Amino acid sequence: MNTPHTPVLPREAVGALAPRKDGVYLDGTAGLGGHAEAIAEYGGQVICLDRDAAALEHCKARLARFGDRVRFLHGNFCEMDRLLQPIGVALLDGVLLDLGVSSMQLDRPERGFSYRLDAPLDMRMDTSQSLTAAEVVNEWPYRQLVRILYDYGEERYAPQLARGIVAARPLQTTAQLADAVAESMPARGRREAQHPARRTFQAVRIAVNGELEALEEGLPAALARLKPGGRLAVISFHSLEDRIAKRVLAEAAKGCVCPPSFPACACGKAPSLKLLGRWKPSQREAEENPRSASAVLRAAEKI
Repeated sequence: MNTPHTPVLPREAVGALAPRKDGVYLDGTAGLGGHAEAIAEYGGQVICLDRDAAALEHCKARLARFGDRVRFLHGNFCEMDRLLQPIGVALLDGVLLDLGVSSMQLDRPERGFSYRLDAPLDMRMDTSQSLTAAEVVNEWPYRQLVRILYDYGEERYAPQLARGIVAARPLQTTAQLADAVAESMPARGRREAQHPARRTFQAVRIAVNGELEALEEGLPAALARLKPGGRLAVISFHSLEDRIAKRVLAEAAKGCVCPPSFPACACGKAPSLKLLGRWKPSQREAEENPRSASAVLRAAEKI
């Protein structure tokens, strides 16, 4: 990398994990290693897991000075049970998940994540998987495109944009997709401050990488792997991710799932988490690192 990687909410995230010298910590979205480096500074063992093999190589170089205290695994954090088993790790003292697309993925045109940089339609976080953005955009039926634009992009003009994408097929590059979306966007939508294609690119990227499904599976897996007193920290960048994190943590902290009409608890489910709080970047961090502006950190401790 030509410029240093700046992790989001580093002080708050590490503070929420409260790392110890005798602890074992999993950074399930290690990326370029900014958060993992901050955790490793406190001692203990750090496992860096990421589905992006190119990012993991940069992470290895950045954390080489910590020697065998840091280990590296290639894969999706939702598969942590399968990935941790061969290295003999059963329980963890902390798990960090920094969700969404990374700066490296956005800034490298050949990865095809950005509507501002012309490149082949790719958007794969794990380049070994077969599904690409080109397949989603060119082969998925109209109704399926409408669904992902609504569900993953929260795009109010989903039917109009899906029709425009289908009419413009075949689309080979990010610029062609961005142009098709802009041309299909109603005039009132084009007057919005953000780029017309922003929500569409988010929706296609989430669909390609199965991001929300991974989060739905990965959060319970992380909670199951935590020791009593272990902590989970989740950084999200849009409301879809944050709603899932908020719901899963709140349900685990609530315990009882009986209807309010029940006079007494019949399910016997006890709380398994204690919520620790919610943080957002300071004004200074948002100004110095604009990509951090939408970030939300939630943390909880296993009871």
